[in-house]
Amino acid sequence: MRVLVPLAEGFEEIEAICVIDILRRADIEVVTAGLKEGPAEGSHKVKVLPDTTLEKIDGHDFDGLVLPGGAPGFVNLGNDQRILAMARDMDRAGKCVAAICAAPSVLIKAGVLQGRRATVSPSGKSQVEACADFREDRVVVDGNLITSRAPGTALEFALTLVEQLAGREKMVLVRAQTMALC
Repeated sequence: MRVLVPLAEGFEEIEAICVIDILRRADIEVVTAGLKEGPAEGSHKVKVLPDTTLEKIDGHDFDGLVLPGGAPGFVNLGNDQRILAMARDMDRAGKCVAAICAAPSVLIKAGVLQGRRATVSPSGKSQVEACADFREDRVVVDGNLITSRAPGTALEFALTLVEQLAGREKMVLVRAQTMALC
């Protein structure tokens, strides 16, 4: 199981790092890819060195795509034709397509959200309502599509990804490991 997490300039650090960490704890291979060479700087000035760049990967080699939000990270993702094509291709193939916070707007631009159940950060509610069945839930699963609302829902979003990709038993194990009292 391989999942791609693209890191665009201005990504939301909590949403990206939490997902990467939780998926790796579940023994899911996560590849981070920058839109360009070198470190990607998050919306709160944390710099992360992606594993590779988008130009060096083939989206067909992945079982899932997870888009972090953050401003202007989600705008940068939505302006990248490679990301839009990858989201469309993975959705058509029934692979996991996921987005958190404002990143569901990227899926709207890719044509993936139309007619589906989804959620988004409060600022994107009207945009999602215009094309999808908007839900207030913290995490929404509609087949292979998973959306979530904000940095505060990142752990729940990540655990839902684990459940969808690796099964409930693995999710329960990872949740127990990360929620245990020290």
